[in-house]
Amino acid sequence: MNMVEEMVQLSDDELLRYARQVLLDGWDMDAQLRLKTARVVIIGAGGLGCPASETLVRAGIGYVHLIDDDEIEASNLQRQTLFLPEDIGQSKALTAVHMLARINPLIKARGTVARLDEYNAYELLDMASSKPDLLLDCTDNFATRDIINRISVRYQIPLLSASAIAMQGQLALFEPQLDTGCYHCVFGSVVLDEAADERTCANSGVLASTTAVMGNLQANTALQYLGLTKNLLTNKLLIWDGSQMQQRLMGYRKDPQCPVCSSPIVNPL
Repeated sequence: MNMVEEMVQLSDDELLRYARQVLLDGWDMDAQLRLKTARVVIIGAGGLGCPASETLVRAGIGYVHLIDDDEIEASNLQRQTLFLPEDIGQSKALTAVHMLARINPLIKARGTVARLDEYNAYELLDMASSKPDLLLDCTDNFATRDIINRISVRYQIPLLSASAIAMQGQLALFEPQLDTGCYHCVFGSVVLDEAADERTCANSGVLASTTAVMGNLQANTALQYLGLTKNLLTNKLLIWDGSQMQQRLMGYRKDPQCPVCSSPIVNPL
């Protein structure tokens, strides 16, 4: 436990709320305190961002920042679990944060209506104050994921990337600070494939359970990483197939020629 965690205590309300969690074998007060002091940024408040953020907030993550520039549509209600019919037309980020604060008033939640890119990342991620402990990529296209990966590598912030489409999903946790490879090492050829980049939930469809499963697998990975400092997906890509009810792990290695993580890191001013 670091000095910040040593100075932080759980309130009586927190002890009561998280009692079942603290009773877990392998999960103790120190783990819960690490969650309380953790700061995560979630890019995308849609099908993945909703279940991932809700589970993290219910579990006691200290600070959640949702970034999304989209508005709620009727077709979102099938899978984006923080929204109701009366929310149609409202900001996803702001509406989700309002709901998260109602679910757990003991945490801090912030919403920003913006599209994260390499030019505004320093400001949106509050890098001037401190780096986030973890980035959660909950977006739905390869081009955006590639940008988020570049931001992760540039600022040396761990990146937990999930995807969900149709009845399939993928999940990986990259740690650029450990130089173990990045999103581009795994999906580089796909990222450059414009045809592949056109596959989104909007044009390919997605089962409601797919985003729920993948969002919660993402939250499960984040909780163990932040609370127990364990990366159970080091150099592994989790592939989930809901149509066959199968899950497998595929190993990967850092690409020594990767144009993103094998190039010298240029930090912005």
